[in-house]
Amino acid sequence: MKLFGTMATNETNQLEVGGCNVFQLAEKFDTPLYVVDVQHVKDNCNLFSQAFKKPGIDTEVIYASKAFLNMAMCRLIQDAGLSLDVVSGGELFTAIKAGFPADRIYMHGNNKTTEELLMALDYGIKRIVVDNEHELELLSYLCDQLGKSIDILLRVNPGIEAHTHEYIQTSKNDSKFGISIYHETICDLIHKIEADPNVHLQGFHCHIGSQIFEDSSFFSAVSVMLGFVERVQKECDFTTAELNLGGGFGVYYSGGDDPFDLNECLQQMLNIFQEEIKTRGLTMPKLLIEPGRAIIANAGTTLYRVGGIKRTYGGKNFIFVDGGMTDNPRTALYDSKYEAMISSKSPLNEKENFTIAGKCCESGDILIKEIPLPTPQVDDLLTISCTGAYNYSMSSNYNRNRRPAVVFVEEGVAKLAVKRETFDDLIRNDI
Repeated sequence: MKLFGTMATNETNQLEVGGCNVFQLAEKFDTPLYVVDVQHVKDNCNLFSQAFKKPGIDTEVIYASKAFLNMAMCRLIQDAGLSLDVVSGGELFTAIKAGFPADRIYMHGNNKTTEELLMALDYGIKRIVVDNEHELELLSYLCDQLGKSIDILLRVNPGIEAHTHEYIQTSKNDSKFGISIYHETICDLIHKIEADPNVHLQGFHCHIGSQIFEDSSFFSAVSVMLGFVERVQKECDFTTAELNLGGGFGVYYSGGDDPFDLNECLQQMLNIFQEEIKTRGLTMPKLLIEPGRAIIANAGTTLYRVGGIKRTYGGKNFIFVDGGMTDNPRTALYDSKYEAMISSKSPLNEKENFTIAGKCCESGDILIKEIPLPTPQVDDLLTISCTGAYNYSMSSNYNRNRRPAVVFVEEGVAKLAVKRETFDDLIRNDI
């Protein structure tokens, strides 16, 4: 299993994260347990802040909170100096309750409800990223009723098919997100917004997908979007003040994943941006990006207890753990791949192939389909790495399982960030 951040193994092959021994964490907080390496999150935030910077270009890094969000994460992102994007009323409420500055919050979503738009207006967030004309009309109406106005970005679709899983491609021409940059009536829509006293168009947003390993996809996004900016400047007489290119930077999960160098990619994006602005004779807009997975994925680890081993008549060997698709549905959803280790087992021990399965009543409740591991014993600790993104945030109570706790670890200190759910929590809304 590849180690990230402060992860290290001691002389007995026991894993430590943030200076905390995973056996001690499991003993104190029980399992399954999400563990977040605080220093690694800080380092990743700093990487983006420093690399996405160039003299003469106004830039902003916005954390995509859908990857992983709780109040402790909000405070960590705030201290790191990043802004925050939210995609629901729940994420917005969490950010505000954590004390995150409203003037650093951007709100996304392809079908924002009236309640969510009212929340955004009431809290006075910085930008609403408008997805479609219906939302634009609803937002304008609400502003009119409240006597307020709001700065917006218009989400557009540049039609770039990034090479990633179909479910996380967000920029194909038939995507549910945004309005195509090739739509014949784009100028009519821009003029309609400009004539509206309640909404103020600052620029455009795009997002080409997630978990992308080809940096050329991001370079293409810069060029294609600046071509669009040039078009609307000439044909629509609109000067773009802000251009948000979204996120999607791929990360390592298992062997075969080959992420590009983020520092080089971000610097090259800025170089291309600056050169094309000059070549096209455009007014320089502010440039924004929205990393999420790239900040939190490798900083997260999940601890499980082994409940048993089964060797089937069909020849498959299972390791059963006390979690599963309720705390990590990504394998079931995307056929995602992960790495794992049996803590305290020597890497020199003889290995055989195992499938890591959860405790849910679903054949698809698989965390890792096949991985060579030393044969574990009941109650051994199994660790799966790179679970920081879209694990806790996509967790569920299927089979009325309780969601795990989340601990933040740093310099030998473990702080509880989210309490483990109780059985009473499961029925608190039942009538």
